[in-house]
Amino acid sequence: MSTPRRKFLQYSLTAASMLALGPQALAGPDKRSTTPTKRKLKILVLGGTGFLGPAFVTAAQARGHTLTLFNRGKTRPHLFPNVEKLQGDRDPKKGEGLKALEGRRWDVVLDNSGYYPRMVKASAELLAPHVKQYVYISSISAYANNDVPYEDESGPTAKVADPTVETMGKNYENFGGLKRLCEEAVEAALPGLASLIRPGYIVGPDDPTDRFTYWPVRYARGGEMLAPGSPEDPLQIIDVRDLAEWLVKVMENQLTGIYNATGPEKPWTMGALLAACKAAAGKTDTKPVWVPSEFLAKNGEDGEGDIPIWAPPLDKNKGFHLRSIDKAVKAGLKFRPGAVTVKDTLAYFNGLPEERRNKMRAGLAPEREKALLALWAQESQGGGGKPAAPGKPEAQEKKSP
Repeated sequence: MSTPRRKFLQYSLTAASMLALGPQALAGPDKRSTTPTKRKLKILVLGGTGFLGPAFVTAAQARGHTLTLFNRGKTRPHLFPNVEKLQGDRDPKKGEGLKALEGRRWDVVLDNSGYYPRMVKASAELLAPHVKQYVYISSISAYANNDVPYEDESGPTAKVADPTVETMGKNYENFGGLKRLCEEAVEAALPGLASLIRPGYIVGPDDPTDRFTYWPVRYARGGEMLAPGSPEDPLQIIDVRDLAEWLVKVMENQLTGIYNATGPEKPWTMGALLAACKAAAGKTDTKPVWVPSEFLAKNGEDGEGDIPIWAPPLDKNKGFHLRSIDKAVKAGLKFRPGAVTVKDTLAYFNGLPEERRNKMRAGLAPEREKALLALWAQESQGGGGKPAAPGKPEAQEKKSP
């Protein structure tokens, strides 16, 4: 498997911020976070209207904090009409740039829209004298490798050949290295005050990528369903609401340092995911057909193809879905059951307009899935099969978590 594309982990917040959905209400915050805190914070959010941003605003409001959103005003500007909004650009060279932030003070900043070091450096240096904490949303793509199961935050980090590059690259080969450089920019501007959060796949209601959503939606459709690898293949995800609620705790407790933020606390698997999909879908004639990873790899589905989120736990990817999250759990990160995330995600998707539901943004196309299943049936019955399945669409740009 080629590491660059697989390494572009976290949800690709870049893609999420560009995919503007219609007005969809997020499911309410978990009861464990609804009690207002005695310590009220003034929080600046750089972004705030994509995917993680709205979940965070909802969670922070439930705790009684005051928020200000800074963005371009292009992605779902109708959200949160009662929240202060400042308009500008992360790039100080574009338009008014960061001028709207000058002369203002906040207790803490949530930066979930920073992808290029120059721009993150600009905001971090501007705000450094006026904030007490800078929370930067990075990615587990910031690590150099995925071959060590349960590797913690001390693992070697990714590098990019040209630190001044401001493109992710054709196959997103620059993503992880750029995220690490952004982390370093925050650390340099606010030594001792930086919280660097490295999520894995962020999933749940309002997810614009459809990568996790594909699984409950596909299960609900019925018929023979391609299930990749084996039921024991590990899977790490984090519900956007769990991440958002924990970020509020990070701010309230002024936690700094680096944290892997994925889950759940106890290892999850592809088998558990499909079991949750079955429960959420209700009555259906769906029949999962487990297709070995070796067969999928020789037919173009090695974790870099059209099967979302899953990756075979082999060789360079042994630790891909097995990052250590002990540090974050000790710092209060909690998880709702995966079955709840699956159920809520399916309900969210079913509430979208029909036109949107007819245009899944990730996953195997029906004809591609059917072709792979036919080839597997032929090979598993001793027919041999061909080296590549028919019906595979041309390669598309992949966005890992």
